[in-house]
Amino acid sequence: MSILRKLGATTTAVAMLGVGLLTATTAQAAAPAGKTVAAPKVAPKTVVASQAVAKKKAKKKTVLVPGRRHIAKQCMTGRYLCINKKTRKVMFIVNGRLVAEGDARFGGKRTPSREGTFKVYRKSKNHRSSIYKTPMPYAMFYSGGQAVHYSPDFRARGYNGASHGCTNMRDKKKVAWIFAHVKIGDKVLVYNA
Repeated sequence: MSILRKLGATTTAVAMLGVGLLTATTAQAAAPAGKTVAAPKVAPKTVVASQAVAKKKAKKKTVLVPGRRHIAKQCMTGRYLCINKKTRKVMFIVNGRLVAEGDARFGGKRTPSREGTFKVYRKSKNHRSSIYKTPMPYAMFYSGGQAVHYSPDFRARGYNGASHGCTNMRDKKKVAWIFAHVKIGDKVLVYNA
């Protein structure tokens, strides 16, 4: 700073500290002759972690209950639609007891099914997609437009097709039974383990 003081003009010193930026300003021109004005102390800006690192930290590993069904431990308390993308199953579990289970298929590469913990916020028995103009009977919505519902296409083509992000069920009787027993506010866990 002594070189800058000798210049006798308003000076800004900028120092790069990692990704953050520290700026200090001195107002030598405004100070009376012979007196020096100390530069204000400015804290460096916080370095923001990249979104990829933040998502990696936020994603929790799913802990499974021992057994062949690969049920997430989280689903064992309360009322859950436990949806496992790896085993391709929808399981309705109430207080640790499996009460219904059915085959499921999910979204394709361009329209993947979201993973995470959600709540059933809407039910519609004879729903029709406003975007894709396809039937979605027994729809239980849990994330935006994504829902668990019966799919006649899944019944006809099996795993050869894909949804637009929804969880499709093949068996109409099973999804109808689950629809009748699931309540608004029941939790939904979509995972891949």
